[in-house]
Amino acid sequence: MTNSLDSKKYRLERGAGVLLPISSIPSPYGIGTFGKESYKFVDFLEGIGCRYWQVLPLGPTSYGDSPYQSFSAFAGNPYFVDFDILVEEGLLEQKEIDAYDWQVSEDTVDYGLIYNSRFKVLKCAYKRSNHKNKQEYIDFCKENEYWLEDYSFYMAVKSHFNNVEWLLWDEDIKNRSPQAMDSYRSNLEDDIDFWKFTQFKFAKQWIKLKAYANSKGIQIIGDIPLYVAMDSSDVWVHHEMFELDEEKNPINVAGVPPDCFSEYGQRWGNPLYRWDVMEKDGFSWWRQRMKASAQLYDIIRIDHFIGIVNYYSIPVSCPTAVEGCWMEGPGRKLTDVIKDAIGDAKIIAEDLGNLTDNVIALKEETGFPGMKILQFGLDGNVDNPNLMHNYSTTNMVAYTGTHDNETLVGFVGNMKKEDMKFLYKYFDTESDSKLFEAIIRALYTSIADVILIQMQDLLYLDNKARMNYPSTIGNNWKWRLLKEQYKMIDKEALKELAYLYGRMS
Repeated sequence: MTNSLDSKKYRLERGAGVLLPISSIPSPYGIGTFGKESYKFVDFLEGIGCRYWQVLPLGPTSYGDSPYQSFSAFAGNPYFVDFDILVEEGLLEQKEIDAYDWQVSEDTVDYGLIYNSRFKVLKCAYKRSNHKNKQEYIDFCKENEYWLEDYSFYMAVKSHFNNVEWLLWDEDIKNRSPQAMDSYRSNLEDDIDFWKFTQFKFAKQWIKLKAYANSKGIQIIGDIPLYVAMDSSDVWVHHEMFELDEEKNPINVAGVPPDCFSEYGQRWGNPLYRWDVMEKDGFSWWRQRMKASAQLYDIIRIDHFIGIVNYYSIPVSCPTAVEGCWMEGPGRKLTDVIKDAIGDAKIIAEDLGNLTDNVIALKEETGFPGMKILQFGLDGNVDNPNLMHNYSTTNMVAYTGTHDNETLVGFVGNMKKEDMKFLYKYFDTESDSKLFEAIIRALYTSIADVILIQMQDLLYLDNKARMNYPSTIGNNWKWRLLKEQYKMIDKEALKELAYLYGRMS
């Protein structure tokens, strides 16, 4: 049964919000940053009566540019450090920024351009900075000592080896021999300091932006993946906590089995945790991770929460997910640690997928709100649990769709005509032009404590603006908002919906 105290503590205030990653924020430098346009987006949220802003994971991205495959479960993405703020601080000159091309198109992130230029500019700022002796920087390093030195050392060594994955480094440093560690740390001292500097600036700019949002009555929902990337400082440093062989290659990897959406399932490739090893030290790595996340976000959405209860294990030799099997996770042993670590922060449990009885039981025991995806309910089945009239609890977060889904316009546009008849009846409209407005309005009326709408859905954009096609690489995480697109949104109408259905303060 649900603990009444937990239920009340983790309950989210009734409200509406928008899902928009930092990378999609407008900026002249190819990707969204923590600069003035992010503050303008906060003002936009306030103007439409929103209480929530959900961002995707903020970690540094690796091959494929996915925020769910990061070089660290703790570090922030240096791409988001705003250049204009560094100019104001006297750490950069505009000509140093303008020496590079940052974008081919304002509505698309070109990660190749950014990768080849951004760190050169940040190093200009680093060389001009006198941060090392400032108390603010010293305090930052001390507060983040659990991960900061390891991550910065890892990135410096990675750069030394032309950015290949750590499994391809020389054997001595790959295996972290004491002699090699001392030698590389001494030879790469300046590079290590540079990576610390980027994290210092990331944290300083983000915390200021978050404080601004909070001052406007807007809470930040941060998304964290359950698993970490194989090519990460976490696995390199804490290899004993993962299912690796003697050569430190993964034995089994994460994913999900075949279903109606994917014939072969999804093989994510992340190394699996050795939960028994983690339990022996009280899940200290998880405790530190959740503590750090609670400093960055007001609410933490744990992606693939199901994996805490039941996780899918795929032999590394299998190129798809068809040969995997379900294993038992730590369950409440871990969620108790999570609750203890996050203080006043709250949790959203992403409980989509194989929702077994034991997953439902744990979610109810913790009091964490789960999720519903409206798109999943538009199949013409009136008993579909993702339709608003079937919502069984208010303690939930309802989405039009997430970063992994089609846009609402794209989804409806791909439906068969006979299936569209159900939509017109359910949302009480016969007009194509009014259908999406009616769908969003219906979500506002629902009993769900929180509703979240992709920015693309507020703009009625098609699948050209889709954020991610799961299990694919090369054309994801690129969509960006244009400044002029704010004009396409009826702000007063959205504010009226928030007022009418009790979703604004």
